[in-house]
Amino acid sequence: MSYISFDKHQLVNLEYSLNKELLRVNRNGSHSCTTLIHCNTRKYHGLLVCPVPNIDDKKHVLLSTLDETIEQHGEHFNLGLHQFEGQNFSPKGHKYIREYTLAPLPKRTYNVGGVIFSKESLYATDKDCAIVKYTLEEAHSKTKLIIKPYLAFRDVHSLSKANDYVNKSFETIDSGIRTRMYDTYPHLYMQVSKNAEYKHNPDWYYNIEYQKELDRGYDGLEDLYVPGTFEVDIKKGESIYFSVGLEEISKPQTTLKKMFSAEAKSRIPRNNFEDCLKDSALKFFIKNENGTNVVAGHPWFGARSRDTFIALPGLTLAVGDKKLCKEVLDSLVEKLHNGWFPDDPCAREKTYSGVDTQLWFFWALQQYAYQTKTQNKIWKQYGNAMVSILNMYKHGSHYHVHMLPNGLIYGGDEKQPLTWMNATPEGVAVTPRTGFAVEVNALWYNAVMFAIETAKLAKDTNKVISRASTTNIAVAEALEATNFVNEWEPLMQNFPAVFKEMFWSKEKGYLADCVNGGHKDFSVRPNQIFATALPYSPISERISQLVLEKNRQELLTSRGLRTLSPKDENYKSVYEGNRLQRDTAYHQGTVWVWLLQFFAEGYLKIYGDSRLDFIENLYHGFEQTISEYCIGTIAEIYDGDPPHRPKGAISQAWSVGALLRINQIIETYKAKQ
Repeated sequence: MSYISFDKHQLVNLEYSLNKELLRVNRNGSHSCTTLIHCNTRKYHGLLVCPVPNIDDKKHVLLSTLDETIEQHGEHFNLGLHQFEGQNFSPKGHKYIREYTLAPLPKRTYNVGGVIFSKESLYATDKDCAIVKYTLEEAHSKTKLIIKPYLAFRDVHSLSKANDYVNKSFETIDSGIRTRMYDTYPHLYMQVSKNAEYKHNPDWYYNIEYQKELDRGYDGLEDLYVPGTFEVDIKKGESIYFSVGLEEISKPQTTLKKMFSAEAKSRIPRNNFEDCLKDSALKFFIKNENGTNVVAGHPWFGARSRDTFIALPGLTLAVGDKKLCKEVLDSLVEKLHNGWFPDDPCAREKTYSGVDTQLWFFWALQQYAYQTKTQNKIWKQYGNAMVSILNMYKHGSHYHVHMLPNGLIYGGDEKQPLTWMNATPEGVAVTPRTGFAVEVNALWYNAVMFAIETAKLAKDTNKVISRASTTNIAVAEALEATNFVNEWEPLMQNFPAVFKEMFWSKEKGYLADCVNGGHKDFSVRPNQIFATALPYSPISERISQLVLEKNRQELLTSRGLRTLSPKDENYKSVYEGNRLQRDTAYHQGTVWVWLLQFFAEGYLKIYGDSRLDFIENLYHGFEQTISEYCIGTIAEIYDGDPPHRPKGAISQAWSVGALLRINQIIETYKAKQ
């Protein structure tokens, strides 16, 4: 029995099944995404969605979907399902679905009269190719399978519209065809593992409706192009493989079966909650000419440096993949520019606006160093990057980012929010947080102290020697480390006292979220929680305890931490509506999973084993969510009010990473018992 499965009664209920999505991803940054019953409800859905570098940096939907039809005795049973304008569904093939199972591969089983027919699909790991396996499990008469591809050939943020300049030509290849709708695109190769008859009958299907886009306040109508159909006889017990990709597959009659079997064997078995998280973690990594990077979330986000650093320890170290962690760190260090990491490390046109992003790099590097026990090597490998970053803050940079003589970091622009709370609907920042942000300064202290730690470990002599007077590399590095410590250690000696004076309120019992001029913003937000969890914390245990208790009382939910207390007049309980409404709620009460790892870590630092059960219950409470939204993974955000419905991106890197890291923290405490 599959760990996750759905029966006929659930699947035929469109209100239920259309709200559950499936996702497959490869290492090239491509994806396949749809709903449980293969009816697309988003413009981001598609069977083959790939980057097209010669056009732009975006992903493009090439193949939207496939419709399958079973033919027996001249009767046709169409297994497809589309929503057309006005919520009209056709041809309602979902009524034939009998069962859906997740493991070892996504598999739908159909019952059409006396025919039992199954469909399994996977995405190739290292190439842009989707393979579908069709099996006729039961039949009492001659059966034919008809496959109809729906093409879009447009970027994921747009919609296809019928036109007269589409290229309707095709070329015959081994057991299939190649075609492309527009000359600027690569060819799409569609091949079958058995001799099939391709019938060319180009046509448009109009006004296919994407309900999720309409719900989000966007245009949701699309026209899709069908070049023709593939028809092939299929016998009882026989499996036929259909591939669609950007390269021709040699000898598909034998190769497709071998490819499918090899890919299937390489998958992580999703037989329990932790295995689902591990499998999901792999879906965020892309390897290409930009190095190894992390996609922030599926299906519409690209790579983000801030999200990468926050998600990385959970996605890699928590599952034992230290090499992958270092690959990502090294890829991003190569993109460091004037002490800043780019917002999107893969974008052609780089922007730099994350005041905290560089400091999250120190935290991620710190986790790597501690878990690999390589603190003594960090300075030699990453010292130049660390010094470049710290000097940027110290000497000042754009957006008014600079360090005060007392060591605190100021930054911000009313029009350009610099922290992770950066929603700007209609160009206006919802939470500008200009000035001294509490988490930025807590992260700053941790970063400088970690740099000092690694610099001290790198010192192999106490003698002060001029760099110019020695050719000994080890001595020169030791001198460099010594000079760094002498320069930076005095700056941090009084920092905890300065931090406390700036942010702490004894009367309120928690930390200010942001301070600007004479105004201290004491809105109850989760940004203060990082100070309780960081390896180098600027606050005392007593203040940590009070901060944690305030967060537990007003922000903690079963799905993470709210971004604003429900007691605040600006609190938004539900994330829904058009873009303006959603962006307004994004950081005004919406629940974020990634924050939970820092609450858990800070909480256990204070209470230890006595509260381990409490944290375990929070972690295991997420198990039910992996069959609620996108099957087998964790959503970006949740509503602030119960029942805390999943919202936003269907699979988010720092959400998955946070839960994997919480599990690692739990196991570490258990090992000490």
